[in-house]
This record gives sequence, C-alpha cells and structure tokens, in this order.
Amino acid sequence: MKSMKLTQKIRIFPTPEQEAVLWKLSEKCRLIYNFALAERRDAYKHGISGVNYRTQQNDLPLIKQHFPEYTWVYSKVLQYALRSLAADYESFFALRKNGHADACLPRFKGKQYFTTMVYNQSGFRIKPGKITFSHKYNDMPLEFTIPDKFSFDEKQVKQVAISSYRSQYFVSLTYELEDHPYVDNGRYQAIDLGITHIVTAVNSKGKFLMVKNQRPDKYWNPKIAEVQSRKDKCKKFSKRWKLLNKIKHKYERKRDEQTRDFQHKLSRKLVENTRANTLIVGELDVKHMAQSNKVPKPMRAGLNRATQNSGSLGRFVHFLTYKSRRVGKRTIEIDERNSTKECWVCGKLHCMPIWKRIMSCDCGNVIARDKNSCVVLMKRYLSQNAKWTGYRVFLDNLRYTAKCKTKVSPPVGS
Repeated sequence: MKSMKLTQKIRIFPTPEQEAVLWKLSEKCRLIYNFALAERRDAYKHGISGVNYRTQQNDLPLIKQHFPEYTWVYSKVLQYALRSLAADYESFFALRKNGHADACLPRFKGKQYFTTMVYNQSGFRIKPGKITFSHKYNDMPLEFTIPDKFSFDEKQVKQVAISSYRSQYFVSLTYELEDHPYVDNGRYQAIDLGITHIVTAVNSKGKFLMVKNQRPDKYWNPKIAEVQSRKDKCKKFSKRWKLLNKIKHKYERKRDEQTRDFQHKLSRKLVENTRANTLIVGELDVKHMAQSNKVPKPMRAGLNRATQNSGSLGRFVHFLTYKSRRVGKRTIEIDERNSTKECWVCGKLHCMPIWKRIMSCDCGNVIARDKNSCVVLMKRYLSQNAKWTGYRVFLDNLRYTAKCKTKVSPPVGS
C-alpha cells in the first residue's frame, strides 16, 4: 500500500534559557547560509563553475576545524541549511526558465531572521509527551512538551523542524501515513476557485454549490495599517516601537490563523460531504493572477491584495489534495486556460474582464462566470479521460437543471 507524508505543526513554549540556545543555533545556520550564498555569487561573478551543494557540504568539516563554534549545531542541520540554499537557486532558475523575468536571486538573511532548523532522520528523540533535540552549545537540554493528542512513533517521523513565526515557536513533525486505495465510483465534482466565492462546484448530477469567502483580512487589515502608521512615527527599537510591533504581529497572526482555519474546515466539508471520489480543480497560477497587466491599474491593486490575502488559493488546493487522499478519494488538477471565457454550450470564446460576472452567449446561454468555469472543467476532464458515459449523463443533467430553473410559472388564477 502506498504512503504519503504529512506534517503536524505543534506550538512549543521554550524557557528564556532554551530560547537563547535556539537563537544561538539558528544564528550559525544563518551564517552558513549567507557564507554559502556569498561563495556562489562570487563564483558566478568570476565565471567559476562547480560550486554547488555537494562541494559546499564537503567543506563543512574544514569549516568546523577553523571555527569550532559551528560544532554547536547538529551536523545534519547545517547540511540542510545548504540544501535549502540549493533549492532556492533551483527555484530561481525554474522561474526564469518559465518566463518570470522579475524573479530574484536568493538574498542574504538578516540578524533578526530566525533560520528554521531541520533535523532530518536523526538528531531528535521522541518520547510519550516529549521531544528532545541534540546540540553542543551548553548543557541546557532542548526538551519540549507535546500534547498527548499528538502521539507519534519515532520510526514513523522522518523529519522535524524548529521554526519561529510572529514571536512564537513551533516544531513541525513530518511523518508517513498509509494511503487509502482509490476507486473511481463514476461520480465527479468540478471546483472553480475564486476570490469572492472561494468555491463554485458542480457535480455529475448538474447541481451547483457556491461558498462565499469569509475574508477575515478585511477586518484585520485596517487595524494592522493603523498600528503600522503609529509604529512608523516612533523611534526604531524604542519601548513604544517594540510594543506596537508586538501588537502588529498579534493582529497578523490572528488574521492568518482565521483564514487557515476557514480553509481547513471548508476543505474537510467538501471532501466528506460529497459522494464523488474524484474532485477536479483548475491548475492555478496565483502568482500570475496577482500580477496581471490586463487589469486596469486602479483595479489591479485591489485585485492583487485580494488574491494574496484570500489565504493562498494554492494552499487550499493542497488541503483538498491531502484530505481527499486520507479517505480514499483523489483531487486532480487540470489545465483551466480559457475556462472562464469558453461557453460551455457552444465553445465560443468571450472577452470576460474581471468586472464582468455574467456570461451571455449568442447561443442563448446566460450563466455566472464561475459556474460556467466549473462546468468547462468538468467537461474537459470527462472528455480527456474518455468518460463518455459520464460525459453524456452530466450534460443531460445540466440541461435538465437549467430547463427547470428557467421554466416560467403560470399566472395566479389561471
């Protein structure tokens, strides 16, 4: 049976002494990352080839001989810092290859940046209710409490990461879970993701479902902007500046947690409350959505902010994917190009700017753009995978539903 990897993020509460140790270890990881980045940039500038992850990893023992303070950090943690730099470079070159001319090289990390420390396969020990990490900085044990509801077998856990976000500390445990077998039961549900309505779905019976996006950022963003304005008028790192900075982080954390909680609950309801074993979503390019030059400039700023603050639609697809796999279902991404412009009845392409919410075609099809998009996604999946019986049944159900909705009631008293 196949298995999949999941990550459980758990908040920890280190003591001031443990927090000081974490920052010391994180600082060494940050310096290794910056030194390796500087070496790569110098090699590129002078035309030197061969500077990659393998060569920089092989230099770590020599660095530890000249600078013994790097022995404080567990060896695999330093190796993973170099691996993350290599991944950043690969991402940069992939973006440039795909036509993103504005992609930037990896940047140096500042002193205020807490570098995530990744313990890959070893360097940690898990006991009932506790997790311990290896280090050689001093005798202070890095042992943290894990709630009893999170019970993990040490052999199942493949990787543990220590991170900091908004002045809070977390451990992320990556573990393996057996995958339930997938069976195609002949029922499908196509989902179109958006900003106003985060979900517009249609099933094989032609029934639609629309879920409005909660958008907690509309409540928190004005508060964050007000605190930021007051903070900008203070002297940097003064007592008042630190207080306002703490409040700002608190508001941002609440906004992000509420958005993530909404997406978790909605994705679980979508997976559990449908009889379809196959969920179809469009393959999103959120970065392109946020930088579209086809939208007028005054409207583009609001659209970009709404796209980014809607809680990352790509993350919502990830939630759907792993939650569906856990119950024996599948979430499949297909190309959604022109799905908003194409009429699902006749296939004609229309000019559909972002402000135009209704498609009106010459063939008589009048439908909301989001509903039209999810119908097109369903048709594409069924036709591309030769589901001809399901294709015909779906179109018949859709036409019957549309006919019932457009039926005119007789006048009263007739």
